Amino acid sequence: MDIKEAILTRRSVKHYDPDHTMTKEEVRTLMEHAILSPTAFNLQHWRFINVEDKQLRQEIREASYGQAQVTDSSMLLVLCADLNAWEKDPQRYWRHAPKEVQDFMLPAIEGYYTNHHQGQRDECFRSVGIAASTIMLMAKGMGYDSCPMDGFDFDKVARIINLPHDHVIVMMITIGKKLQEARPRSGQLELDEVLFTDKFPDETK
Repeated sequence: MDIKEAILTRRSVKHYDPDHTMTKEEVRTLMEHAILSPTAFNLQHWRFINVEDKQLRQEIREASYGQAQVTDSSMLLVLCADLNAWEKDPQRYWRHAPKEVQDFMLPAIEGYYTNHHQGQRDECFRSVGIAASTIMLMAKGMGYDSCPMDGFDFDKVARIINLPHDHVIVMMITIGKKLQEARPRSGQLELDEVLFTDKFPDETK
């Protein structure tokens, strides 16, 4: 499947075959491509929890208002991010870069993120959002469907997965073999309503 077809056919599927299991090889292939997603300063601050334990899945389902996709999907991913990845041995993010690049990037990382708590959080959400798109399109290319989720109690799920204090949950994604087609698209806005040239239109005219 080419990338155009994956984008056109990717839908948020909520009904999965509970008897289907993804192989460890498939999971690894999916996630090896996910971590090629871009991040600011190459921080790679996403952290992924692949929830396999059935009891934990059931607990997360209860924290997700009973949504069956949580337990029926082949794969349940909790997408998190490390808010403080920028200060945790940052030279490892640039270890293969030339020395002059390292000498520039490492102070730049420190200068940008120190005491910039909103920036730390914003970058985490941007990076995880990009990775989520990669995961869903890669899954589609592998013959699987998916659904991004934020319909759950974040605090409860954080406790279930033992989320570290300096991490944040951004979303979950379910992946598997669909049992039902997604509903027809409910109403895409016209392109000229969301795409502008150079600047927003002057509303006063």
